[in-house]
Amino acid sequence: MTFPILSVIVFTPIVAGVFILLFPAERKTEVRVTALAAATFALLLSIWVYISYDVNAAGYQFQEAYNWLPTLGIGYHVGVDGMSTPLVLLTGVVMFTGVLISWGIEDRPREFFAFLFILASGVFGVFVALDLFQLFFFYEIAVFPMFLLIAIWGWIKTREYAAMKLTLYLFIGSVVSLVGALAMYWVAYQNTGVLTFDMLQLEQANFSEQFQIIWFLPVFLGFAVLGGIWPFHNWSPDGHVAAPTAVSMFHAGVLMKLGAFAALRVGIMLLPKGAEYWSWLIMAFAGIAVVYGAFIAFMQDDMKYMIGFSSVSHMGLVMLGMSTLNQNGLTGAGVQMFSHGIMTALFFAVTGMIYDRAHTRQISELGGMAKIMPFATIGFIIGGLVSMGMPGFSGFVAEFPIFMGVWQVQPWVAIVASISIVITAAYIMRNIRDVFFRPMPENLEGHITDVTVLDKVAIATVVILMIAIGLFPSVMVPMVQSGVENILRLLGGV
Repeated sequence: MTFPILSVIVFTPIVAGVFILLFPAERKTEVRVTALAAATFALLLSIWVYISYDVNAAGYQFQEAYNWLPTLGIGYHVGVDGMSTPLVLLTGVVMFTGVLISWGIEDRPREFFAFLFILASGVFGVFVALDLFQLFFFYEIAVFPMFLLIAIWGWIKTREYAAMKLTLYLFIGSVVSLVGALAMYWVAYQNTGVLTFDMLQLEQANFSEQFQIIWFLPVFLGFAVLGGIWPFHNWSPDGHVAAPTAVSMFHAGVLMKLGAFAALRVGIMLLPKGAEYWSWLIMAFAGIAVVYGAFIAFMQDDMKYMIGFSSVSHMGLVMLGMSTLNQNGLTGAGVQMFSHGIMTALFFAVTGMIYDRAHTRQISELGGMAKIMPFATIGFIIGGLVSMGMPGFSGFVAEFPIFMGVWQVQPWVAIVASISIVITAAYIMRNIRDVFFRPMPENLEGHITDVTVLDKVAIATVVILMIAIGLFPSVMVPMVQSGVENILRLLGGV
């Protein structure tokens, strides 16, 4: 029997979380060390999966399948393809850096890390799920701890409001998607005589074109709520702002990708005719999100709100790439999910470091950080270059194919969406100037200290990845393309 590496990756965080809860509350150092050990282990295994994935063979690899409730067609079936393998690595990276950034948490670190790890298990589970029931099961596990993490450890001014708003939006979206999934389950049974939630079998279920057109939007948009698609994005910036730093990193870096990935995996891949029919509407929603998010980010004085609306804009690019249903657009969307995940995790990490020292996130109240925090400054600048889509960084490798794919389908949408590049450059450069290079306000002089060694390790980890993908696209693009080929096959070569 082969080593069940994906199951070990999925259940490592949740086992570690339970183990952490067994520590006495005062054993904070042991809690942190255990959390870091578990996060490091999960990261190393996700790197192993990434390196070991055979791009030439493509398809689903590292598969494990067990019948759990065969009478209902519910099984445990995991595997990764070219689209999900980078996202497993992304989750490992964000989990590892999130633990490093959260090292200084003094308020109940035991419970904090336990909930954070339960969330991580849910995220891993969705990215490797090949059973629709299992995907929903892990999807809800990923959403539930967010409420507690924000409501207990979040920004005291808005945490209860933001936690409830986030949870209601995401649960309503997932319930809508679940109704569509159950419709697929029953119609597949009528078509094939087999009760199954296995997505590889559902791909062959021969859903009628009318069925796909009716159910595509509920399924896709129900998941896309978590992806921050306009006009259902309103929960996202509030959730970003209220969440503690590591949770913001998970929220924007990984959870929003969860929504986009599930929308792709269940909406587009199981209902391809519906995707073709409604692609114009998804493209319209995504195009609005790209430009609107950039303009609203430009208007913000709070660093977290700026990054939050920037995430709406950049996730709009992911949805825009998906809506093209062509190789360039889908490849760009796959790379953008990884690139934006590590970039926005870096942004929130540096913002958290500044807030911990200055006790403000208002851009107008900050300045001179480059003098005291040079390493964090370099990290934020590189993140900014990625956000702007600068050549030589992962953002360019992701965004260029998206715009190429959109140009092939609707040139005018590509032209309108490209406005966001200029606006993004404007607010990123202004933010860098004001926060890092303007003279430091008198009330902050002598109160700001440099970031810790652990913070520097976290920053360096994501910066190296952003530069590596930018300079050597071949480390990721061929893998994503192998996943895209399967999607195009399901779309009938569209």
